[in-house]
Amino acid sequence: MFKGLYTALVTPFSNGKIDYSALEKIIEMQIQGGVDGVVPMGTTGESPTVSFDEHRECVRRVVEIVNSSVKVIAGTGANSTKEAVWLSQEAERVGVDGVLQVNPYYNKPTQKGLIAHFEAVASSISIPVILYNIPGRTGVNFEPESISELISRTDNIVSIKEASGNINQMMRIVELCGDRITMLSGDDNLLLPVLSIGGHGVISVLSNLMPVEVKKVITLFNQGDADGAREQFYRILPLCRGMFLETNPIPIKAAMEIAGYCSSELRLPLLQLSDENRSRLKKLMDEYGAALK
Repeated sequence: MFKGLYTALVTPFSNGKIDYSALEKIIEMQIQGGVDGVVPMGTTGESPTVSFDEHRECVRRVVEIVNSSVKVIAGTGANSTKEAVWLSQEAERVGVDGVLQVNPYYNKPTQKGLIAHFEAVASSISIPVILYNIPGRTGVNFEPESISELISRTDNIVSIKEASGNINQMMRIVELCGDRITMLSGDDNLLLPVLSIGGHGVISVLSNLMPVEVKKVITLFNQGDADGAREQFYRILPLCRGMFLETNPIPIKAAMEIAGYCSSELRLPLLQLSDENRSRLKKLMDEYGAALK
């Protein structure tokens, strides 16, 4: 089971190609910052715009760079079960510690279809699987009762990244699934609420920029320092919101460029952060001090 802080890595680009030099520096910063793991090729990593060859090579490079220092969870979801299986098997082959499986998007499967999809992927590999429920992007919600049924059928689905934004639904998952899976928040701005209802951490966008500060919320909470965790959470909350001034990963890419870690280059159909929002983001960073290296 996965607990703690996992960074949903940005994929740095330079002149249209993945910038592995910048990626290595970002990963080294993550390890030094105390993260429990990194997640390449998720939504934040712009996985919909990379080729299968780029996807496989990026995951392989991340495993190589990390060198077992922290966990590597590869985003290998797809709206085609066959493609999700292939990506997951390739990720297992290069040595990841687990895979992140997003709800199949656009084709809007039924609950039975979602169960069949995830079961097929999980049964095709021997490594752990993290479910990723984000109905706002996929157009379909994986319901708590369906999640409970799915994990009763499989042995290697061990966690869920919950990004529905629905605390009542998250509580129902905890109620139905208990300690059979761990819940990780899929929204930085719900980290503390999710911890308080029985969650175990976060797959974070903001931790690309400031892993130490995000990890501190979890550490303080786990130490029983509720006041300290709350104070730290509200300190980073403005920047959590700042990461969604526009569609993720547009703002975090801009923030990483401002802080000097990589270019803010994106792949179409995503465009650069607007000048107005870049100014707003820079102000938030300056107020926190995150732009200072």
